[in-house]
Amino acid sequence: MPFDSDFPRDIHAAPLVRLAPDGSWQTRLAHSRCDHLLIWITRGQGRLLLNGEQRGFGLHSVIFIPAGTLWSADFGRQCLGQVLTMSGPLLPPFPEEPVHKRFASLQEQTSLAGHFEAISREQSAREPHWNQAVQARCELAAVALRRQPASTGKQTAAQRLCRAYCQRITSLQAGQLSMADHAAALNVTPTHLTRVCKTATGKTAAALLTERQLHAARTLLITSDLPIRDIASRLGFGSAAYFTRFISQHTGQPPRGLREPARRQPQ
Repeated sequence: MPFDSDFPRDIHAAPLVRLAPDGSWQTRLAHSRCDHLLIWITRGQGRLLLNGEQRGFGLHSVIFIPAGTLWSADFGRQCLGQVLTMSGPLLPPFPEEPVHKRFASLQEQTSLAGHFEAISREQSAREPHWNQAVQARCELAAVALRRQPASTGKQTAAQRLCRAYCQRITSLQAGQLSMADHAAALNVTPTHLTRVCKTATGKTAAALLTERQLHAARTLLITSDLPIRDIASRLGFGSAAYFTRFISQHTGQPPRGLREPARRQPQ
C-alpha cells in the first residue's frame, strides 16, 4: 500500500528480551497485547501458546501475533531473537490471523534478518524518509512470511472451541465472568471446556483465565498509578481485599510489593 504519513502507526525493532523487561511472567502468562508482534528466533527453542494451541518452536521460527490475540511463550534460557512491534492499523501484507512458521532456507533466513537489521538502522539514524523505509521493510517481511507454506490440516470442533474461548478471555472485562459463564456462552459444559483446553494448550480453561487476569493485574500495577481498589474493580474483583488475596496467592507478594520494585527502577 502507498505510504500515508497521516496513518497512525509506530514500528519498532528490538532484541527479544525487550518483550519481558520486568520479568519472565510478561511472556509466560497467557495474555494479549494492543500491538502486533513479529518475532524472529535466531537461537534456542521454547514453548508457545498461540491461537488456542500449544506447540514448540526452535531456531529460525517466525511468530506473528496480531493485536488482541491470546498468547504466551516460554523462551528457553538460550533463546535469542528479534521482535518487531507494530502499533496502529495492521499493514495489509500481514495476515489477520496468528502465524507460526519456520524459515528453512538460508536465503530466506538471511533476507528476514536483513529486514530487521535495516529497520534498526533506520530507527537509529532517522534520516529523511526513514519512516517510509521502515514501513517498506515491514511489508517485505510480511511478504516473506506469507510465502512460507502454511498448515492445511482441517480444524476440529475441539480446536474451534478452544480458539473461541481464548478469543473471549482476551479483554479486561472477561475476568468479570467465571469460566463457567464463558462455557455457558459457548453452549458447552465447564467440564467439556476444561477437557478441550487442557488437551489443546496443556492448561485448563480456568488456568488460562487466571493467567489472563494475573498478567493484566501485574501490568496495571507497574504501569499505572491507579489505586489498588480501582485496579481490582476494573478487573472484576469483588473487593480490594479479594484482589490482594489473589495476587498474594499467585505471586507470594502483596500488590504493593510488586509495584514498589518497578517504581524504584531508574527511568
